[in-house]
Amino acid sequence: MRKTHTYQPKDINVFKNQLLHWSQQFREVMWLDSNTYTQTHSSYDAVLAVDAFTSIETDYTDAFQKLKEYQLLTNDWVFGYLTYDLKNAIEPLKSDNFDGLAFPDLCFFQPKKIFLFKGSLVEIQYLNMVDDEIETDIQAINKVEEYHLERRVKVVEHPIKIKMRLTKDAYFEKVNNMLAHIHRGDIYEANFCQEFYAEDTKISPLAIYENLNSISKPPFATFLKLDDKYLLSASPERYLKKTGQTVISQPIKGTAKRSKNEDEDLALQNQLFSDEKERSENIMIVDLVRNDLSKTAIKGSVHVSELCKIYSFEQVHQMISTVQSTVPVTMNPVDIIESTFPMGSMTGAPKISAMRIIEALEETKRGLYSGAVGYFTPQGNFDFNVVIRSIVYNESNKYVSFSVGGAITAKSNPLNEYEECLVKAKAMRDVLEE
Repeated sequence: MRKTHTYQPKDINVFKNQLLHWSQQFREVMWLDSNTYTQTHSSYDAVLAVDAFTSIETDYTDAFQKLKEYQLLTNDWVFGYLTYDLKNAIEPLKSDNFDGLAFPDLCFFQPKKIFLFKGSLVEIQYLNMVDDEIETDIQAINKVEEYHLERRVKVVEHPIKIKMRLTKDAYFEKVNNMLAHIHRGDIYEANFCQEFYAEDTKISPLAIYENLNSISKPPFATFLKLDDKYLLSASPERYLKKTGQTVISQPIKGTAKRSKNEDEDLALQNQLFSDEKERSENIMIVDLVRNDLSKTAIKGSVHVSELCKIYSFEQVHQMISTVQSTVPVTMNPVDIIESTFPMGSMTGAPKISAMRIIEALEETKRGLYSGAVGYFTPQGNFDFNVVIRSIVYNESNKYVSFSVGGAITAKSNPLNEYEECLVKAKAMRDVLEE
């Protein structure tokens, strides 16, 4: 049983910062932050889960069945991630590309301590709490020095130079290869990604995350620490959320840079909304998501509540659609995820053909990139993001990586796709090379 306590800090933002720094003492940390971004489908402003009571870690073999058993057995909050390579558990696919990060394919944990932020209040839930443990922790959190939070720390011990896994010419060649598949009719669209990386590098993960989050302020930011493995994410995209019998997916397809000039910025926003190629990309993925959700939905309940709406973030404008379904009360939450994974926005259409071609053309195993991070509640609800605009770090391997990609369709221009990748990579590159 969890003991629950409601706390009202003097300053909610200061307390959030103090809490995140306090959490670094634990081996398992998951911090999810909406950055108070205005959105319709939001349960919490921020969530922290730390200190595993139980956990599951596995490769892709029978991964979803193992997760289902674990989720049912704990019947509690569980937090964790699903890598892109769980596709191999669903379809006869493989992942043989280079992997410098070496993360397990799936990892979830049942935290001893949870902090749920909503408005000016924090709901604190502790598992197997000892006397006065919550009060003692609150005092310790409030003692975290504020000056420590404000100062800019050096995020890398030595200057690092980010390398690109593909040269510009190689990228063009691979995109043209993918276009040949499209013109031949093998696929209509596929998300093609490339890796940026640094070897023999040591960074300060929390400082990197704070800097990345401060320049991006996305609605699905994540700081994840699992021993020596880290995810520092500024994701703007929700993969899948379940509340009661309602399931929503919010795929992103369509990106435009922002301008500091207000009139020019509005023009870029309008241009994205009217862009025929970007809209066709988005609508293709909406159709794919509708099909995925229909596998578990009550007949006739799948509908599109928002189509090609433009949302603006600190770095970019994005075209986002919202697809919704109603599932039976008896539907297991893990089955809903398995039937839609990996997300359409990071694969393509038809999905299986796109994933085969992606695997053949990309140089790097995706791993956690284009997977999902989130949580299940004791009631069987869940909320997961899409791992994009993210830095992944293996401290033991001294390997830092981030990947970016874009949808390739018949109307794609390789140069434009390459430049879009550079726009998406800018925030991660800036915080690593500053």
